[in-house]
Amino acid sequence: MRSRWMSIVIRAIRGALARAAATWASASWIMRERQPPSLHSVVHDRLDLSAEQDRRLDAIEARFATRRPALEAEVRAANRELAAAIAASDGDTSQVQAAVDHFHAAMGDLQKATITHVFEMRSVLTPAQAAVFDEAVVDALRSDAG
Repeated sequence: MRSRWMSIVIRAIRGALARAAATWASASWIMRERQPPSLHSVVHDRLDLSAEQDRRLDAIEARFATRRPALEAEVRAANRELAAAIAASDGDTSQVQAAVDHFHAAMGDLQKATITHVFEMRSVLTPAQAAVFDEAVVDALRSDAG
C-alpha cells in the first residue's frame, strides 16, 4: 500500500515539474516573440547593405563598443555613489543630491553617446534603408516606454 502512495506522489511531482517547465518555456517564447528586433539585427539582416556600408557600419559599431563600457561603468559608479549617500544619510542631504546629479549626468552622457551613435549609423544608409532603420529605432523606444 505504501509503495502505491509513493508512486502516486512521484507521478504528481513529475507532472507538476513538467507543467512548470512547459509554462516557463511558453512564457519565455512569448516574451522573446514580443521583443522588437535589435537594431543590430535590423541593420544587418533587413537592410540589404552593400559591402561598403557593411564595412563602414562595422567601424562605427567597433568605435562605440570601445566607448560604451566606460559610459556604463560611470553609470554603475554613480549608482553606487547614490546608494552609499542614501545609506549614510538621514534624509535628502546635499550628498544625496550631489549623487543624484552625478547619476543623471552619467545617464545623460550614455544616452547622448547612444543617440550620436544611432545617427552616425543612419548616415551610412540610403533613404529607403534609413526609413526602415528609423522605424526600428522609434519602435524600440516606444516599446521600452511601456
